[in-house]
Amino acid sequence: MNDCLFFGYNIIPKLMKNEPNKITKPIQFKNENENENENENEKQIKQIATGFFSTIFLFKNGKAIEYLNENVSNQKPEKIQIEENIQKVTIGYENEAILTIEGNVFTKGKDINQYNPKEFINISSLIEDKNDRIIEDIISGAKSIYLLTSNQNVYGIGSNFWGQLGFDSETLSKTEKPILMMKNVSKIFSGISSDHVFLLNSNQELFGCGSNFYGQVGLGESRKEKKIQKLTKIQNIPKGKIIDIQCGNYHSIMLIENEDENENRKRKFYSCGYWRCNGLEEYTYEFTEIKSPLFENDNILDFSVGRDHTLILTSNSKLIGFGDNSYGELGTGDTNDQLIPIQIELPKLRFNENISNYHISCGYYKSFLYYSPFLSSFSNLEEDLIKLFGRKEFCDISFKTKNGEIIEAHKLILKYRLNQNENQIEKLKEIISKKSIKESNQIFEMIYSNRIINPKLYSEIKEIINSNEKIEETMKRIYLNENENEKDFIIERKEKQYKFPKLILIMRSELYRGMFLSVTEDKSNKVTDYSELSNKSFQIFEYWIYSNQIKDEIQITQEIINEIQIGIDYFQLNQTNPNLFDLLINKFNNQN
Repeated sequence: MNDCLFFGYNIIPKLMKNEPNKITKPIQFKNENENENENENEKQIKQIATGFFSTIFLFKNGKAIEYLNENVSNQKPEKIQIEENIQKVTIGYENEAILTIEGNVFTKGKDINQYNPKEFINISSLIEDKNDRIIEDIISGAKSIYLLTSNQNVYGIGSNFWGQLGFDSETLSKTEKPILMMKNVSKIFSGISSDHVFLLNSNQELFGCGSNFYGQVGLGESRKEKKIQKLTKIQNIPKGKIIDIQCGNYHSIMLIENEDENENRKRKFYSCGYWRCNGLEEYTYEFTEIKSPLFENDNILDFSVGRDHTLILTSNSKLIGFGDNSYGELGTGDTNDQLIPIQIELPKLRFNENISNYHISCGYYKSFLYYSPFLSSFSNLEEDLIKLFGRKEFCDISFKTKNGEIIEAHKLILKYRLNQNENQIEKLKEIISKKSIKESNQIFEMIYSNRIINPKLYSEIKEIINSNEKIEETMKRIYLNENENEKDFIIERKEKQYKFPKLILIMRSELYRGMFLSVTEDKSNKVTDYSELSNKSFQIFEYWIYSNQIKDEIQITQEIINEIQIGIDYFQLNQTNPNLFDLLINKFNNQN
């Protein structure tokens, strides 16, 4: 199983065997039922979702296991019996929701299915409009679930006691069928213990409804009603792009990104709601900036909000937290609440991996920090790649939408994502010619990132996209066959020069990513000197960039391992699993 740390309320029952109920410092989590004979895809965690009554582990192979809080001391996790490949899982206080790659949603819970609350049912099939049954995203509230369809419509199901479905709760207390809440939505935001929800439309306007008992909907001093039963536009939103909003029981945390004239990104946190958990030490009825020197100069990689606590992971490997700590869910070593952000001491992580591959999942009084290169966070790699195709030096092929808009792209990237097949590129041109600019951008984002953004559109391109083969293996094939003119960045070592595609270096290295994304200087002919690396070390480095492998014929020595370790740190390599250092150690041990 991946590297995984646990801390907080040790329940369901006793996730960590032979440990106290309150685990106040992060300790290594191990699935005691792990089968050594399982293949790697059945062991590698893609996502963890945790609530009060259950915790779900989703694995790379699209299967999941679940721990239930049923007060059975010898309980083992159960495999979730969903035939389709699972893409995402979410948990509320009394519900669970599963989104499959096919765009179906299976849920269970007493507010969803009162007659059989422990059985998963397909709620997407219950949507009356048959054209709206392919689901793009899901999020659970405490007692309700929200679905974002491929047509950008949002449906809600479950409890409406606080108006969290956007309707008068006296006339609609709850629903066991999805009901349409809002059209033209790009993102949905809620939380495991939240009785309120936010919807962001395509114009970047934010709407909210539900419980506002402590001002957690963020409507300002003039709107202090306990219930907001109609979707209401949130005024005075901080300037910038809303990256994410996560909701606790009595508070909300918003991550905003701004970009200066040099395209440098700066991210800030804002919160509203109850003073004991919002990180501000005072009631705030509209979104107010959380200021802390702990993360003001760091890139925010991931954050998660539990019932009343928040954890933040930064690019400098800092874990920062604030809020309720009654069960040690902040990992500080005690059970003292923290009203403002503090840094949490972490044990040494087992894998020598880029910290951006780690993710946080906060639940009711407990927390996980785990390694998963398969889960999208706030690294913005996909956004950066899309952005690059609008810059002239990276574009060498054009596509025209049905309304005549032009989308510029990079042919080399398309070649390795479309099996190096010119016919597939022509098929892609035909598909784009029938799509809107929004749909076309989603198609390109799916192609570049190998991530399903829109299941409905994905069904149209899945026959031409190279989605089953590893990107690294395809890149190795291109590397061995492409002519030198398509490799557009020079790396120099001693008296020899090597050419690499810039976009491959961007995907592999934070150093090159920062270099090429800067528009303040022309970097097109810049040369990097690798003369300190030995011949063998550079051969290993060069081959791994493309293939994520080490050539069999190379003999590994301790000196090579030391050199490569320095190179990994200096060039800030974005590694995948297995990573370069682990490959070297394994090969070294096998040779000796």
